[in-house]
Amino acid sequence: MQNLLFFVDRVSSWVGQAFSWLIVALTFLITWEVFARYVLNTPNPWAFDLMIMMYGAAFMMAGAYTLAKNGHVRGDVLYSFFPPRLQAGLDLVLYFVFFIPGVVALVWAGYTYAAESFAIREHSTLTANGPPLYPFKMVIPFAGVLLLLQGFVEIVRCIVCLRDGAWPAREPDVEEVDVDKLKAAVNLPGERTP
Repeated sequence: MQNLLFFVDRVSSWVGQAFSWLIVALTFLITWEVFARYVLNTPNPWAFDLMIMMYGAAFMMAGAYTLAKNGHVRGDVLYSFFPPRLQAGLDLVLYFVFFIPGVVALVWAGYTYAAESFAIREHSTLTANGPPLYPFKMVIPFAGVLLLLQGFVEIVRCIVCLRDGAWPAREPDVEEVDVDKLKAAVNLPGERTP
């Protein structure tokens, strides 16, 4: 069972990391557009549309990745003080009451939205000869399906936690660097470590 959970975590992580490269491409696109507009005096009319689509795709595809890494924002003021079984029980109720209906609605509406856009080969109307919108709109149901799949994995984790009294393991991820721990690990000369 744990291998299946890790497999879905890895898929969500891989997709999120792959789409994160859109941020690098977006940075280059914005830099080029500013240069073209203010130095070369030849702005590209499609650049603004493309920037919105790239950012939107990166944002949508990061949802399952963030859920896999337990990184979504929550009211953690009291939650972190609760025992794991109470946390899992609350999470389980919230997954069934809000998460599943919301994400199913996202997938359903996103599919309809993307299918209509594809059927008419929709293009952006913000600028003349705007770029096609249907590839971007197809990201919506795809992101929703990945998020729903990762949500089912989180529901299984909640059930395991309710049964065992402890949260099951997750795939390892990068952690924030604590400066004091880093100094102690490096043990810089002339520096006192506590």
